[in-house]
Amino acid sequence: MATPEPAVLFVCLGNICRSPLAKAAMRAEADRRDVPVRVDSAGTGDWHVGQPPDRRAITTAERAGLDIKGYRARQFEVADFYRFTHIVALDRSNRSDIESIRPDDATAQVSLLLDHVPGREGEDVFDPYTGGDDAFAETLADVTLGASALVDAIAKTRTVMAA
Repeated sequence: MATPEPAVLFVCLGNICRSPLAKAAMRAEADRRDVPVRVDSAGTGDWHVGQPPDRRAITTAERAGLDIKGYRARQFEVADFYRFTHIVALDRSNRSDIESIRPDDATAQVSLLLDHVPGREGEDVFDPYTGGDDAFAETLADVTLGASALVDAIAKTRTVMAA
């Protein structure tokens, strides 16, 4: 029996800073390691729906060789619990918001991104929105670390299931 392709949704508040950076970091790491995974991002809030990422996030991503200019914010919705195998919140507040609308029969696993990094479990990814370039660089470093650890976990699960 074939295992379903993993599908990861990164969720932050407005979907213009942390979650687009996490999506790009995950996509890059999964591609680099040839791990098949579908990746998207969303926000629990609706005020940025349809907008591109914050210009500072775009600039930070470009410096790292990532292109997020074409991303557009969307709002997290209940259907995401069935469209994705993993819903990954960028902080505890957004995880709480996600869990508050989780249906009893939801199929997605919900976690914090840094839960996947040994020694960082339970930590929030810093929200750089009110900061400068250094804040966005810090956020990119955290989401890159988390994405790498998540790709590790997905690759191990797929290897075990294929055996």
